[in-house]
Amino acid sequence: MNTKNQNKESLPVLQVEGLNVFYGSHLAVRQVSLEIAPNEVVAFIGPSGCGKSTVLRCFNRMNDLVSSARIEGKVRFDGQDIYSSRIDPVLLRSRIGMVFQKPNPFPKSIYENISFGAKINGYQGNMDELVESSLKKASLWDDVKDKLKQSGLALSGGQQQRLCIARAIAIQPEVILMDEPCAALDPLSTLKIEELIHELKRQYTIVMVTHNMQQALRVSDKTAFFNAEATDKGAKVGYLVEHDDTKNIFHKPKQEATIDYISGRFG
Repeated sequence: MNTKNQNKESLPVLQVEGLNVFYGSHLAVRQVSLEIAPNEVVAFIGPSGCGKSTVLRCFNRMNDLVSSARIEGKVRFDGQDIYSSRIDPVLLRSRIGMVFQKPNPFPKSIYENISFGAKINGYQGNMDELVESSLKKASLWDDVKDKLKQSGLALSGGQQQRLCIARAIAIQPEVILMDEPCAALDPLSTLKIEELIHELKRQYTIVMVTHNMQQALRVSDKTAFFNAEATDKGAKVGYLVEHDDTKNIFHKPKQEATIDYISGRFG
């Protein structure tokens, strides 16, 4: 392995410095700074309204789609400021994929769900092979290999979520963002998604929001605990309390608020 590759692997994939997120004049998240290394699974935990999903959506500029949203600070991906005017958000989202809370397959065939994004991104390889490999990586191939022409909407909820993960994989990203990927799933489907996350971290960096603290403990390498405080006007401002190895967050947290949240005193 050459020195250039070694240096790249030792650098954070994502670096956040002094991130403030506003919706109109309201400061929703303040002064978030953290780094995420390659092939880590990082869980964002914290009570509702603390900015977990807002920060997650900054990583692939999904907040651009909210007209009142604006950010201050820096978000760097592979060393580049992703909010620079030189960055194409569409291209960025092909490198940082996203899986949402509710499974959202396209109203197309299973095959087309996988091939659609690849075609848009100009994929020139063998599409059949890409569809098969993406479904295999999402542990869905054996379930659907004889049903590729059927609608993705005909699958069960857990299968639909794995289809959405396969769809994200097909555009060959470096990072996969997951916003509560198991919130709408039953326990068995949740277990399959968690097993899948363990497999995917070999090739991808994964950042996930979860309300399930036990899930964070099971699947993540590092955990970021967010909290919120009320402003004079009663609105909430989210902030990062601490970010550390998951075992430290759950067993040796540094902050009193983390201890209170982990122990169930609030949430």
